[in-house]
Amino acid sequence: MGKKIATILTNMFEDVEYTEPAKAFKDAGHEMVTIEKEKGNEVTGKNNRANVTIDEGIDNVNPDDYDALFIPGGFSPDQLRADDRFVAFAKHFMDVKKPVFAICHGPQLLITAKSLEGRAATGYKSIQVDMEYAGANVKDEEVVVCNNQLVTSRQPDDIPAFNREALNLLK
Repeated sequence: MGKKIATILTNMFEDVEYTEPAKAFKDAGHEMVTIEKEKGNEVTGKNNRANVTIDEGIDNVNPDDYDALFIPGGFSPDQLRADDRFVAFAKHFMDVKKPVFAICHGPQLLITAKSLEGRAATGYKSIQVDMEYAGANVKDEEVVVCNNQLVTSRQPDDIPAFNREALNLLK
């Protein structure tokens, strides 16, 4: 049975870090719901290769209605973490131990949510020290799975491993 995956993103997301996992999730029968500030907004990837029309506004969603959270990288997570609504949304998934998939700069949102302490994780090279300061046990590996809940990867080259482990958790 397919799962319902909340995907939080805004402009300047890393195109392939959204499009490739989204395709893998949909191909496996899962439902993707994109969430930004307002339903109907159109957001564009930083390489102008992907445009996404947003399904739901953050004020109209409840994290309890979703089975998992997906946070693509790029500049999107850094922008979203300045908004307490997105931080609280992400924190809820971590707190209730629902699957969370964060790639590249995606863990920035989890840093702000103070949800990485004691967790094994990875992220883009430039945020790994920030993750360490947040209490994460940072690994420089293509994919890190922590407590059968959190899946993190470093960069676009890691997407095949990221997709494989995220899909394993959704089974």
